[in-house]
Amino acid sequence: MNILILGSGGREHSLAWAVMQNPKCDRLIVAPGNAGIAAIAECATLDLMNPDAVVDFAQNHSIDFVIVGPEDPLAAGVADALQDAGLLCFGPTAAAARLEASKSFTKEICDAAGAPTAGYAHFTDLEAAKAYVAAQGAPIVIKADGLAAGKGVVVAMDLPEAYAALDDMLGGAFGAAGAEVVVEEFMEGEEASYFLLSDGKTVLPIGTAQDHKRAFDGDEGPNTGGMGAYSPAPVLTDEIAAKAVAEIVQPTIDEMAKRGTPYQGVLYVGLMIKDGQPRLVEYNVRFGDPECQVLMMRLGAQALDLMLACAEGRLDQTRVNWADDHAITVVLATKGYPGAYGKGSVIGGLDDLPEDSANMVFHAGTKLSGGQVTAAGGRVLNVTARGASLKDARERAYAMVERIDWPDGFYRTDIGWRAL
Repeated sequence: MNILILGSGGREHSLAWAVMQNPKCDRLIVAPGNAGIAAIAECATLDLMNPDAVVDFAQNHSIDFVIVGPEDPLAAGVADALQDAGLLCFGPTAAAARLEASKSFTKEICDAAGAPTAGYAHFTDLEAAKAYVAAQGAPIVIKADGLAAGKGVVVAMDLPEAYAALDDMLGGAFGAAGAEVVVEEFMEGEEASYFLLSDGKTVLPIGTAQDHKRAFDGDEGPNTGGMGAYSPAPVLTDEIAAKAVAEIVQPTIDEMAKRGTPYQGVLYVGLMIKDGQPRLVEYNVRFGDPECQVLMMRLGAQALDLMLACAEGRLDQTRVNWADDHAITVVLATKGYPGAYGKGSVIGGLDDLPEDSANMVFHAGTKLSGGQVTAAGGRVLNVTARGASLKDARERAYAMVERIDWPDGFYRTDIGWRAL
């Protein structure tokens, strides 16, 4: 098969790494890719937000299967255009991608499906939103309704912080994404991520994970896109996972099908767990980043078979071959992230690191410059390892981290502490 993966981050590098191990893959193109992806696959320039351009590229390169990495192209209708052209695609239509692209839509679906989630209200008017927040009190959660590149959620611990978040969002700081806001009840508990595939009818769990959002050790500092992750997540026991499928995920899939917008692709289910009861925090319509890296490390070559079965509507005949293993990823970020940071610093030591089924460095924000790997983003590398235990995997990962020569980078030293 000729396969096209859309995206340029650590998530897409890990997807490419897993796909390349499968003998079904004859040719792999990643658009636009990055310096790490270029070492294992072809990279191509392509406007991911232009559905017609993606279709033309796929047809011109005899692509058999397209895997869409990020959420923005899905919300823009890339999967719709590929399906209309008769091309096999892994990822939901724009209508189904509203489960991530609109927080208020997700709440509406939860209400219709009876799925347990936080209490909420939806606003376009600033003063009305502030009055509601004043009546509810803090802590409280403020969410931009649309896609805001992972930055549209504020967990406000006091009222001034909540008011400031509303001023920002409804004042235009996030453009159209913040023109509407959802104000949610603050849920206590432990947060974890559950990843499932859906072909519109059947739901197939493919793994659990937990990530670390805060920039610094001890869960201190500002929120980021994720500074590390590990899989499986001990808090998501078999009993709680089954409850999440029965009470949250399957009712959502059924409701989407009932509305004529069946959901096909991976569903990233953010859960808050307290006293054995899961409640929905959010849905994402793509693999998490950096959670994808630990999932791909554990799934390996079968990831392609699972995604194909999903796109072809065969999940009822499909099973996951689970290994009794653990994986962890440590994010190396540019100093200053998630605030202002520099670009172009040289990263050394990568050529001397082991890369195999148990040790990988996935590139998230890199490019080649004069034959050297340089930093081209905030989150730059995902050092990922697999082991018989989380402790074993963690030791492998940090041993690799310590061999990387990058004075302009930083990382957390405590990834996995909750489980360990």
